[in-house]
Amino acid sequence: MEKFEHEYKAEQIQVLEGLEAVRKRPGMYIGSTSVRGLHHMVYEIVDNSVDEALAGYCNEIKIVIEPGNIVTVEDNGRGIPVDIHPKTKISAAETVYTVLHAGGKFGGDSGYKVSGGLHGVGSSVVNALSQWTEVTIQRDGGIFEMKFEKGKTKQSLTRIGDSDKTGTKVRFLADNTIFETLEYDYETLENRFREMAFLTKGLKISIEDKREENIKKAEFCYEGGLISFVEFLNKNKEKLHPSPIYIEKGGEVPVEIAIQYTSAYTENIYTFVNNINTIEGGTHLEGFKRALTKVFNDYARNHNIIKEKDPNLQGEDIREGITAVVSVKVKEPQFEGQTKTKLGNSEVTGIVQAMVNESLTNFLEENPNVAKAILEKCISASRAREAARKARELVRRKSALESSTLPGKLADCSSKVPEECEVYIVEGDSAGGSAKQGRDRRFQAILPLWGKMLNVEKSRADKIYNNDKLNPVIIAVGAGIGSEFDITKIRYGKVIIMADADVDGAHIRTLLLTFFFRYMRPLIENGNVYLAQPPLYKISKRGIEDVYCYTDEEMEEKLKEIGREGITIQRYKGLGEMNPEQLWETTMDPERRILIKVKLEDAIKADQIFTILMGDEIGPRRQFIEENAKYVKNLDI
Repeated sequence: MEKFEHEYKAEQIQVLEGLEAVRKRPGMYIGSTSVRGLHHMVYEIVDNSVDEALAGYCNEIKIVIEPGNIVTVEDNGRGIPVDIHPKTKISAAETVYTVLHAGGKFGGDSGYKVSGGLHGVGSSVVNALSQWTEVTIQRDGGIFEMKFEKGKTKQSLTRIGDSDKTGTKVRFLADNTIFETLEYDYETLENRFREMAFLTKGLKISIEDKREENIKKAEFCYEGGLISFVEFLNKNKEKLHPSPIYIEKGGEVPVEIAIQYTSAYTENIYTFVNNINTIEGGTHLEGFKRALTKVFNDYARNHNIIKEKDPNLQGEDIREGITAVVSVKVKEPQFEGQTKTKLGNSEVTGIVQAMVNESLTNFLEENPNVAKAILEKCISASRAREAARKARELVRRKSALESSTLPGKLADCSSKVPEECEVYIVEGDSAGGSAKQGRDRRFQAILPLWGKMLNVEKSRADKIYNNDKLNPVIIAVGAGIGSEFDITKIRYGKVIIMADADVDGAHIRTLLLTFFFRYMRPLIENGNVYLAQPPLYKISKRGIEDVYCYTDEEMEEKLKEIGREGITIQRYKGLGEMNPEQLWETTMDPERRILIKVKLEDAIKADQIFTILMGDEIGPRRQFIEENAKYVKNLDI
């Protein structure tokens, strides 16, 4: 290896002063500089206010997005302390905003029993990554103000007036030299703050977006806490019992749980630690699942619902159709996992398990009708699981030889390296034929689907394994489904849905996305699912190459550019209208195609939309269509 000739002495060791480290490596502190990192800036400041609410000192938080993407967060908590800090020799408030790991959340004698902040660096990081920050504090009978630019103090804490109120107001503008965009998504913020309000009983959170003439605003306050949360999650589902089961216990690790069963076939369990969404679960989820399985099996045996000779119900049987929110408050949370969203405190498992064992057992004994309704569903799920197991084994037996492993209609690629391979799931034999001829056989596989596809929102796994439309998809992806799905076994790095740009095509895309979301969710979470974007129009004119347009706006721009005389416009009704060369050129060539990556930004929101679009309830679907019809741009009837 060639040596890099340079001096390596003490002076080469770089020391970043103050908040320079944050500006140098922002991703280390807020995850990314994309729109997700931008929203994280707001969450960090709001989390500080929520911590005041958890401590019992704040009951109102206001968030405003002003024109120019300036954000204001104001609470009626105690206000950040304004006295001089003994170590930094500047005010405690300025210390919090200029020194990493300075705050009221460290050590046994801190200002908070529990805290929502993951690292305790929120205020200083937001300050470092903002063009400017203004902080106004009301406490100790006064109004105090301080100002910063890119993390550096421009105005130290100054008393500017008197007040008998308390609270903190933070106003900041994110730095456009650090973030890819400064455009906040109102709906993303609204969903997050609704979630926060559910998790903090009685806390009023309002958000207002003043960037456009039509001001958007929302206000959330739920005295029911997690009961309201579960009712919200299940508002478009058929419930097995009218009210959620509610469990709450204080102590060193306070636990709050709400449970409600629906007629759905999937489980939805959301877990939180100090209001942080632990999307990877952890010890609190483990304790909950163990207790759930034990309590229902014990009840079923004690009441002779499961006979002595019959096997126990499995956890997945008991969790079918469950909607649950598990929230714990831990003084010193330890997080694991790549995204730091998996709770690792081992003592929490036993605490949650013991509490659910006692409380849920009592509930079932006192509510035998609810217990019976839930157990009937669990036993039905157990039978379906056994049927699915037999169907799965049948599929495996059919797939015993490598030559017969893959579906007959699949035209596979020659490469066996998943990272470079992609499979196009194509609607119809005609388009499938064109795609097979037009593809690059080295890395592109084609799987044509035809006919009406199964709506998995209304079906169990046994029906899916036996379905002649979905079974080829399961085998082609190669990683199983449901609880057996293993992302490391996928055969293709990109799974691309290619359907016509019409109503039928949109329906097929939705059916496939519902299937992936319900039974192969890691495929979406890992970023392996894409939507192909075929062109809507072809513009032909003598003397110039054909021009393809993917939107109405793009077509209008092109027509202005090349003129309207002597042109022919073809509106593509389906992929089958394109020959192999056109399909490659417009939709499959990696150099020119447009692919939309399917992202799972919010599992709760996704669950609700799939329930509305694909579930049994007609009313919510009609309302959704009426509210969103104005956004439809291309509709073929």
